[in-house]
Amino acid sequence: MPGTFEPLPGGGAAVALDDVEISIIRSLAVQLLELIGPGPAEDAPDDPLAELFAEGPSEPPADPVLKRLFPDAYSDPEQPASPRDAEEQRVYSAEFRRYTENDLRAGKRDNALAVIRSLDALAAASAGEGGAVLKLSAAESQQWLGALNDLRLAIGSRLEITEEEDTDLLYRLPDEDPRKPMVMAYLWLGGLQETLVGTLMP
Repeated sequence: MPGTFEPLPGGGAAVALDDVEISIIRSLAVQLLELIGPGPAEDAPDDPLAELFAEGPSEPPADPVLKRLFPDAYSDPEQPASPRDAEEQRVYSAEFRRYTENDLRAGKRDNALAVIRSLDALAAASAGEGGAVLKLSAAESQQWLGALNDLRLAIGSRLEITEEEDTDLLYRLPDEDPRKPMVMAYLWLGGLQETLVGTLMP
C-alpha cells in the first residue's frame, strides 16, 4: 500500500503516508488555497446573501496557474478562430465565467480544505509514529481526486507542461536541475491520482 491508494471494502480508499508525504501534500494544498483566494462570503462576512448573489469575474485570471484551473469555456487554443469568431468566443466566455467561476472556486476550495483536514486528523492520530494509513470514504475520495488534479494542473502550469512529450522529458532531468523537486512532486501526485482513480472504478 505505500504510496498507492487501495480500495476499501464497502467503498472509499486507503493509502499509507509517512510524515514527510503528509507535510508535502498539506503544504501544496495550503498553497493552492492561497492561490484560489477567499470566497465572496469571506470578503463580506456580515452579508449571508453575498455569496448567493455575487457575480464572478468576466475576464480570465492573469496568473497562468489560475488560467489553467479556470480556463475560458468557449475558446480552443489549438484551433485559431477568425477575428469575428474570437470576439464572439470572448463574449460567451466572459458571460459563462461571470456566473460559474465563483462556484468553481468554491468547489476547489472545499476539495483542498478536505485534504488539509484529513491530513491534520491523520497527523494528530499518528503523532510520533512516523506516518499512518489514511482512510477515505467514497465522498472524501472524490474530493481528494479533485484536489490532486488541481495540484497537478498547478504544478504542470509552473513547469510549463502542455503535452505528454513534456512529461517524458521530466524523467530525464538531471538531479542538479532546480525544477527537479517540483517535477518529483508532479510525478508522485500523478501516481497517487492514478491509483485513486482505480479505487473508484466499478
